[in-house]
Amino acid sequence: MQATVSPRELSGAIPAISSKSVAHRLLILAALSPSVTTVGCNTTSRDIEATVSCLQALGARITRTSAGYRVVPLRGWSVSDNHPLATPDAVLDCGESGSTERFLLPIVAALGGGASIVGHGRLAERPLSPLYEELVSHGVELGPQGSFPLRVAGRLRPGRFLLPGNVSSQFVSGLLMAAPILGAPMEVAVTEPVQSMPYIALTTDALAMFGVDVAVSHEVIAGTPCTCYCTPSSRLASPGSCEVEGDWSNAAFWLAAGALSHEGVTVQGLNLASTQGDRVVLAALASFGARVARKGSAARVTLDAPHAASMDVSNFPDLVPPLAAVAAVCPGTSELRNAGRLRLKESDRLETVCAALRALGIEARTRGDDLLVTGGTPTGGVVDSANDHRIAMLAAVLATRATGPVTIQGAECTAKSYPAFWEDFARLGGTVSTREA
Repeated sequence: MQATVSPRELSGAIPAISSKSVAHRLLILAALSPSVTTVGCNTTSRDIEATVSCLQALGARITRTSAGYRVVPLRGWSVSDNHPLATPDAVLDCGESGSTERFLLPIVAALGGGASIVGHGRLAERPLSPLYEELVSHGVELGPQGSFPLRVAGRLRPGRFLLPGNVSSQFVSGLLMAAPILGAPMEVAVTEPVQSMPYIALTTDALAMFGVDVAVSHEVIAGTPCTCYCTPSSRLASPGSCEVEGDWSNAAFWLAAGALSHEGVTVQGLNLASTQGDRVVLAALASFGARVARKGSAARVTLDAPHAASMDVSNFPDLVPPLAAVAAVCPGTSELRNAGRLRLKESDRLETVCAALRALGIEARTRGDDLLVTGGTPTGGVVDSANDHRIAMLAAVLATRATGPVTIQGAECTAKSYPAFWEDFARLGGTVSTREA
């Protein structure tokens, strides 16, 4: 699908969609709990549905309701040991969701039923090391990396898992969510500094909601400082019902559009005290000179005195596309540093962000793992989304300040995280027309 956006600033108020980061975690823990859980989730997406589909393949019964999901846990609960057993030899289709694959890989290994994991797009290229090697060293048999299907057999043994802090936090989260299945204490030691720590906090918060408290300590292991996450031997306990909070990652695009708008944009239904790392978008936009206001569960951003900024984005790499859209109209050269992990997303997101900005007449380049953007006046043009939802959203936001229409190729990719993106873009006053490519 092609979407053509005509220049027009966005304004008004929009409700936040449900956080897919939180939804993944709550749905997985609900499926592993011993009793039915209602998960409040006001919206869905391809990534969330990929997790639902995989949990159903493992034996959970998940029903979409008007308020979210009703999750009946995996079949095979034993009264004697309270232990779930997944459907043997399940096939898990993770779509293009890296979170789904990385979360469920250790969980499947802990369940011990065996499974084959498949996926699409660039998912097979996204690395699983060193999680892969740690699983193998703890009794799991895995097929070769880099292609599908990825066969999982054997059963995960508890113990100490050691991971470097500069790899995906999803590896840590997957192990922590698998731990309660094992019925024994487990430790995940992560060498410091730990990148994307807020996403690990999302996982420990979710586990606490399901009755498992993770102890966090700092130790020196083999001469290296580590942050250690220790889980007890306690099992999960369903809270009965839980709620997926609003998504800061996708709200960031509307807030960035507000930073480009004289009238501003408000996003409602956000947890202003959330542990979601992308909540830092408000401080980041303020550093670009935007006016930021917070009230209750709403955040409002308005154009004020734009200027270039420099920041380390290693703990919030998903914010690079919306922040790059703002940097593109701020006088001076902005630096978004330590964004190397973006090279392993749905696209090489450092390069595709640059390509999108350059397609609209903005000077952008990479310097190692840093993104440098020199602000100017965006022109009309054609942007290839590279099948990356966040590139399509970046182009849409920047198009609101362009001198001519912007056509976004592959615009349907926004459905990966935000199926109603284009409808909500129009609700905020955006002018967009779509047609099948």
